Amino acid sequence: MASLPDVLSFPPPIAGREPLPAQEFAAQMRRNVLAGFSERAFEEEVLSRRLFGRVQLTLNRPDAIRHVLIDNAENYTRTSGTVRLLYPIVGRGLVLAEGEDWRMQRRTVAPSFAPRTLPMLARQVGAVADELVATLAAEPGEVDFLDHMHRLAIEVAGRAMFSLEMEAFAPRMRAMLREYGEGLAQPSLIDIVLPAWLPAPHDFARWRFRRRWLGLIDEIIAARQAKAAFLPRGDGAPRDLLDLMGTDPETGKPVSRRRLADQVATMISAGHATTALALFWALYLVASAPSVQQRIAQEAGPIDLGTEGAAEALGRLVYTRAVVQESLRLYPPAYGLFRVARRADEAAGVEVPKGAVVMIAPWLLHRHRKLWTEPDRFDPERFLPGSPPPERFAYLPFGAGPRVCVGAQFALTEATLVLARLVQAFEIRRADTAPVIPVAAITVRPDHPPPFFLHPR
Repeated sequence: MASLPDVLSFPPPIAGREPLPAQEFAAQMRRNVLAGFSERAFEEEVLSRRLFGRVQLTLNRPDAIRHVLIDNAENYTRTSGTVRLLYPIVGRGLVLAEGEDWRMQRRTVAPSFAPRTLPMLARQVGAVADELVATLAAEPGEVDFLDHMHRLAIEVAGRAMFSLEMEAFAPRMRAMLREYGEGLAQPSLIDIVLPAWLPAPHDFARWRFRRRWLGLIDEIIAARQAKAAFLPRGDGAPRDLLDLMGTDPETGKPVSRRRLADQVATMISAGHATTALALFWALYLVASAPSVQQRIAQEAGPIDLGTEGAAEALGRLVYTRAVVQESLRLYPPAYGLFRVARRADEAAGVEVPKGAVVMIAPWLLHRHRKLWTEPDRFDPERFLPGSPPPERFAYLPFGAGPRVCVGAQFALTEATLVLARLVQAFEIRRADTAPVIPVAAITVRPDHPPPFFLHPR
């Protein structure tokens, strides 16, 4: 692997050599669960402990992960804590649905993210990225990329899903998602130990939030339906993702308004957060690595990344895409997947008792010392064609198996195009040297929005 002398190491926060006692770990979960992991979590294949009266298994063994997520996926269900924290945002949409309900929803939503929709998405991304470049060029002084990336991701989601510019909705949407992510999404001990059907103290505030959130989603759907008559259909192709999501592809029947609202809420909240954070961390990393940034600039420089050229440009942004993939390795948007074993099982030699909580943490896997060479080093060449591919279940930025994120290619397309466009337009530098600490509740976000300087190329 080529030497990149100015590419830095980005080590994770470490609690210490040994796992924290259960009570201390529970308290750390409320503050920042990432800082609660021990060094052993980045070295061992399997860790077992009793936590909140249950066996908790942390799996860093790829064969065992494959067993849980694919080979015997029906045996593993969401934890009550996961349901409690995600339901106010996504309802019974694709993320939390189970069984036949999940299969029906997946069948309905999947066409919205098929490869044939990517050119439509690329055009929307190209337009929004051009607008962002113009905004940043006129913005003097320090730049808050975290805020800009959230705004951009909401705007792209709105145009791609609803053919709507989001100016009327984005400020409220961003404020609500921030309110929830930084407050009600922070788990307490009681949130984790209570069964999902039994209300926890914060659930009443979460339900009030959900009513307000669904009210905003309904406003957006109503605005799109009011605009529908004026949207061209051309040769009968879908006008946007809502056209695709609104009808069951097998039965031809319309999806119910409430189910459609949950699907839209899922796509906006999950998709917006994933892409915005992926872009923020990619920009943070390239601002620290001049050689990486220069290579992106050389690759993107001669390419048309605007509305008309964005779709064709994707195949030429090989290095930029590798930078996004490496950023997702170091800072995966979701730090962990949690499942509960319905029945006793054996996962590649690991005994899993009935009722055990299984944690599969991309945060640990992606930095595991037995799965990666120099795991804390930012090196996009890991993902270039010709480099040895990572072990399949050692790299899970979007999950794996039947419940892999349906919008993975959507997010990668958007992040690659936007990163290329920004580096094409600007040299990006940090405006200070203060450390940026990754913090996780539902997503991996920075502890503060660091400032950046931009210089036009």
